[in-house]
Amino acid sequence: MAELRLGVDLVRLDRLDRLVGRPWFTRYVYAEPELRDAAALAGSRRVEFLAGRFAVKEAVLKVLGTGLFEAVLPRDILLRRAASGRPVVELTATAEQAAGQAGMAGLTASITHGDGLVVAVAAGW
Repeated sequence: MAELRLGVDLVRLDRLDRLVGRPWFTRYVYAEPELRDAAALAGSRRVEFLAGRFAVKEAVLKVLGTGLFEAVLPRDILLRRAASGRPVVELTATAEQAAGQAGMAGLTASITHGDGLVVAVAAGW
């Protein structure tokens, strides 16, 4: 039986608001499809969207057993939405390699927003 791995992350919107204005940060953290989706949003909704993606990436990095500035590039962890609205995690490049090395067969995530906070949980097996 595969080991279940959990990762949790909490992000304050005001903290991330400062970071998303820095080009180096957005290039390092977000995949192009995420940046395109965020560009279509205005003001606080854009920050909330990016904060949610950031929290999921951090939770997935914990599942993979690595940190933010280690072997896996956060932009290689992409959060998409299924037609039902359910979050779907897509791993590419360095993230896909790390999951393979960890022997992971599956990965899922959940995200919630409220009161200036974003919480994400990821599970891998």
